[in-house]
Amino acid sequence: MYIIGLTGPTGAGKSTFSGMLRERGFYIADADEAARRIVQPGSPLLPKLCEAFGEDILLPDGSLDRRLLAKRAFASPENTLRLNALTHPQIERILFDDIDAHPDSRGAVIDAALLIESGIADKCDLVAAVIAPKAERLRRIMRRDGLTEEQAETRMRAQPDESFYADRADVTLRNYAAFDPEAELRRLLESVPV
Repeated sequence: MYIIGLTGPTGAGKSTFSGMLRERGFYIADADEAARRIVQPGSPLLPKLCEAFGEDILLPDGSLDRRLLAKRAFASPENTLRLNALTHPQIERILFDDIDAHPDSRGAVIDAALLIESGIADKCDLVAAVIAPKAERLRRIMRRDGLTEEQAETRMRAQPDESFYADRADVTLRNYAAFDPEAELRRLLESVPV
């Protein structure tokens, strides 16, 4: 199956393009959804996360305190690397298992903010990066996640700038107010042989 890797910084609008691709018959493998699945109560990953980040990251009902884990995991580059080493292989397995379970789709799209950093981009036939101006991204993140401006800016600073994505992508999709998403998508699909 032909696989498109879709990435970009937070708030750029990956979900806009993944939704449009879904409408055109592509199966969407969502890395965020896979990340939630691997930390469900009873998951074999949870004890490993507790060992790395503290037993108190589990709530009394056995579910993960995602905020506490995030606070600890993103407190230092070393902790972030530790989290990624534990989670990325399992997320990747789920994504490709899900793609294999949808062989009748036109193709597949892996929607992942860390597509490049995780190495999953190397397993895609084409990588598309969605970029947008920082001011637009900031507004989207604040509205989408209910964050203050300071919280949204902190989240944005934790990721590489848009040139990181654009320089490593086969196709760059501009999700600016002045650009038509349909036209940008047509440009992407011109590069896809399915």
